[in-house]
Formats: sequence, C-alpha cells, structure tokens
Amino acid sequence: MDFELSPRVKELQARLLAFMDEHVYPNEARFFAEVEANKSQGRAWTPTRVMEELKAKARATGLWNLFLPESEHGAGLTNLEYAPLAEITGRSHIAPEAINCSAPDTGNMEVLVRYGNEEQKRRWLEPLLAGEIRSGFAMTEPAVASSDATNISARIVRDGEHYVINGRKWWTSGAADPRCKVLIFMGKTDPDNPDRHRQQSMILVPMDTPGVRLVRHVPVFGYLDEPHGHPEVDFENVRVPASNLLLGEGRGFEIAQGRLGPGRIHHCMRMLGAAERALEAMCRRAMSRTAFHKRLAEQGVWRERIADARMKLDQARFLTLHAAWKMDVAGNKAAQKEIAMIKVVAPNVACQVVDQAIQLFGGAGVTDDFGLGWAYASARTLRIADGPDEVHRNHIAKLELARYITR
Repeated sequence: MDFELSPRVKELQARLLAFMDEHVYPNEARFFAEVEANKSQGRAWTPTRVMEELKAKARATGLWNLFLPESEHGAGLTNLEYAPLAEITGRSHIAPEAINCSAPDTGNMEVLVRYGNEEQKRRWLEPLLAGEIRSGFAMTEPAVASSDATNISARIVRDGEHYVINGRKWWTSGAADPRCKVLIFMGKTDPDNPDRHRQQSMILVPMDTPGVRLVRHVPVFGYLDEPHGHPEVDFENVRVPASNLLLGEGRGFEIAQGRLGPGRIHHCMRMLGAAERALEAMCRRAMSRTAFHKRLAEQGVWRERIADARMKLDQARFLTLHAAWKMDVAGNKAAQKEIAMIKVVAPNVACQVVDQAIQLFGGAGVTDDFGLGWAYASARTLRIADGPDEVHRNHIAKLELARYITR
C-alpha cells in the first residue's frame, strides 16, 4: 500500500484548495442568505444563483466530475486518488455540488455508467454529467425497516410495454429540487421469488410522470436542507416504459450493492473533511478564549480532547484510504468489509469530534453561527444513512467469523 499522492492528484489538490479559498468559503454565507431570502419570499425550493455561479467556475477550472473512477466521463481517478479531494470538499456544505460531486447524483451517475443502456445514458447520464439536471434515489420506505433492503414492499408490475409502480418512499434526497428530473426507484417485480435478493428491480422514473407526488418535506434535526431536501414521495399507478428498467428484472439488489459501496466511502471521505474543519475551529477557539484566568488551550481537559480528536481523525483517515486502496486493487465486493468498517468509524469519529467542538464553543456552538450544528446533524444522520451502524457491524462480524469456520 502506497498512499503517496501522484503528481496529478497533488496538482488537482492544489487547484481544489485554491478554489475553496477563493470561491467556496467566501460564498458560504451568501448561499445560506440566498436560501433564507428565497424562503421569506415563499420560494424555498428555488435553486440559488450562487451555486450556479460556482458550478460554472468549477467547470472552467477543470474541477468537475472528479468522483468517477476509471471512466471516460470523469477525471479517471482511482478511489484512492479521489479520497483526499473528496475530503477537501467535505469541509463545506456547498462544495460537493459546486464541482458536481454530490450525492445522490454521484451514485446515480455511477449506476448509469455501469448498468444503463445507451438510450438511458443519453437521456439522463449526459445532462447529469453536465450539471444541467439533478436526480434522486427512491429506495427507503417509511412502512418497513429499510435497514433490511429485502423488506422493501413497493411494487413494479409489468403491463405490456410498460411497468406500473406503486409505493411510498422517503429520504428521497434531492427530489424537492426543481432541477431533479429523474428518480432511480427500487421495488419488487417478483415478490414470491425464493431468493430474497432476486425479488427487487430498479427503474428510472421521470419526476413529471403522472402519479408521482411529493407528500412532505422531511426535516433532519430541524434542517429542511433547501433547495435539496429529503422528501417523502408517493407513487400511485405510475406508468413508465419498460425500457426504463435498469439491467433487468431481479437485478435491483445487485445494482444497490454496486451503488452503495462507492457511495458509502464517498460519504466517509467528505465527513472527514467536515470533522477536520471542526477540529481546526476548536483549536483556534481554544487559543483565543480565556476562562478562569487561562486560555482554554492551556487547560488539561481541552488538550486531552484535542489530542484524542487528532488521533481518532487520523485513524479514520487511514482506514478510509485502506478501504479505497482495497476497492481499487481487488474490487468493491472484495472490499466490502473495509467499506463497512469505515462506514461505522468515520461518522462516529466525526460525531465525537464535532460534539467536542460544540462543547468548547459553549453557547455559540449550538447556534448556526459557526456551522457546528449542521456538521453534527450531518454526521449523526450518516450513522443511519446508507445502512445503520448495527447492520455494518453485523456484516463485519460475519465476515470475520467466516475465517474460523472449519471446512
């Protein structure tokens, strides 16, 4: 394992750091101000002007679609090469979208690259790659424990040259955005198949299809995340062409596993950046604030907590890099244990680091003034999103115990 950055990645890293300093950080306050202004005018789900300006600047500087490994559509970076770049973007809420590397579009683009036919790529992948539209992923359901994806009950039924879709989904991230033009929907085409992992299929559903109805905007710790959102969506007798099916009937679980592996590690990469920024803020605050006649940085309790944060973050970073390396050299399936491990570790470490930063900031930490509340909400949510900790821990244990089965 060699984690030394290649000259190309170093050059991209330098450009991305400069882009963050020159364009992203200075525009964070403007982004949220524009969102609030839109909300006050009854236009909460209107895309912001600042984001479109940032996207244009990112494309002009070649910082675009960096996430696609070994693909002619992106930068052609490996997972290991992308990791330090994704971490940089994770430092800001607005950076991933600005360079067209934000979920769920990244995962959906990877699905289309790997499993889409030429017509599906032409209609949906090309405008996604260009940043002209956005997309959503409709998998989780409110009526079942979706941590077990085989519980999914939504139906996809063949009717001649069409499929008819019925079901209710939630946490359909991005579906509230008017730029969201298509959803990847997971449901059951063969609920009686004795193989529980062959019952599901995935299909492309244009947002303007009759029967697709946004039920409500679901808040995350009070944040609605406008203009993106994570809404609950109802599908009632939604009819789409049979040609919208991805890969084939019964292949939905296979597609999900192919999609969620990279998606999980991308989340972890970005989460490290958010936690690193929180630690930096914590250190600066400790150096500038005095309590009981001593700077916080001179007090043993905060030195201990800062040291713990540094050790935990570096451990999580190396585990992320190892998982990315394993994906590159052995494939996503062979790296499933490493992906599961970092999916547990990174959000937990981020929660701990951000929580300590909030504690050091005191009352200021629980306001929105320093972004720590948002960072904590994101980290805590990620302990559930893309599979809860318990599912990943169980999977890790099964893989570990399998080494001791006598044959």
